[in-house]
Amino acid sequence: MARGESTPKPRKQRWYNQLWQVFQFTRRVDPAVVWWMLATFAGVMALALLIGVLVHQVVYLLIVGFPFALLGAMYLLARRAETASYRSIEGQPGAALAALRSIRSGWEFPEEPVAIDPRTQDMVFRGVGRAGVVLVGEGPSGRVGKLLENERKKVARVLPNVPIHLLEAGNGEGQVPLRKLPTRVRKLKATLTKAETAEVTKRLKALGGMRMPVPKGIDPMRARPDRKGIKGR
Repeated sequence: MARGESTPKPRKQRWYNQLWQVFQFTRRVDPAVVWWMLATFAGVMALALLIGVLVHQVVYLLIVGFPFALLGAMYLLARRAETASYRSIEGQPGAALAALRSIRSGWEFPEEPVAIDPRTQDMVFRGVGRAGVVLVGEGPSGRVGKLLENERKKVARVLPNVPIHLLEAGNGEGQVPLRKLPTRVRKLKATLTKAETAEVTKRLKALGGMRMPVPKGIDPMRARPDRKGIKGR
């Protein structure tokens, strides 16, 4: 590069471009989202019209109702986009980890499984938080249980006094669906202090893990439109 030339800064993506990308992705996975958004918008506007007729302020209520109708449609898009993002990775190896890493704070999940069956590709992911250690199995119900139990014993030998929670991700009996997995983990009761959690993480790093790619796709927690951008901020 010649002297005096500077590297061009990456162009900042506008909120409406992000919103359009989210809409296109969601429509590919969930074509009905267009009709649901229209129904939500029309429903809110109809409610505003009805209230306007009752209080004899039709024009005023329609003007006030418009941004609420738009917000309702955007909220519905965000929810459907989140569901669509989980559906797009369901069944892929590492889908459970992709869902777990959408938890923004309070939990740490390494980017590799801690156990894997090379024959069946069943695997176990491990997370650490103030609720203790959570082991999440990915595989058919009844088959991944043995892998989970073996990993539980391994962790218990290193951390005998730390709570260990076992979960199975999937749609089988007794399993946790992918989209509900982050919520289920967040609801685990906190029993450790921050210092104790840090010490648990330090000890478990010695156990290591196995390299496994996380499936690509829209982060379920990032699939929501930028509300500040919508408001023009």
